[in-house]
Amino acid sequence: MTQITTTEYKHILVNESNVPFIKGTSMKVVELITSIHAYGWSPEELHFQYPHLSMSQIYSALAYYWEHKEEIDADMQQRFEYAERLRLERGESPLAKRLRAEGLIK
Repeated sequence: MTQITTTEYKHILVNESNVPFIKGTSMKVVELITSIHAYGWSPEELHFQYPHLSMSQIYSALAYYWEHKEEIDADMQQRFEYAERLRLERGESPLAKRLRAEGLIK
């Protein structure tokens, strides 16, 4: 059985792995924050890109982030390092090799 914990933030719950997510969705707070870091999106742009989220949910997630910035930033760094490690282990993709051989990429 999945254990969900409520928070003082109306729209934010924390799952059994201590990962905060937006209530009524499967979107993790870290995913929303990653969109801000990657694209520089404003709350309004986040709402445009994720129309299933209300502005209230978005602002609740942002407030949660600022109150828990260090741990969420550490989570983002850990995710990045994991993805980078996998990328390095995997090596160059067959498509990239072919494009490089054809002189289409460097």
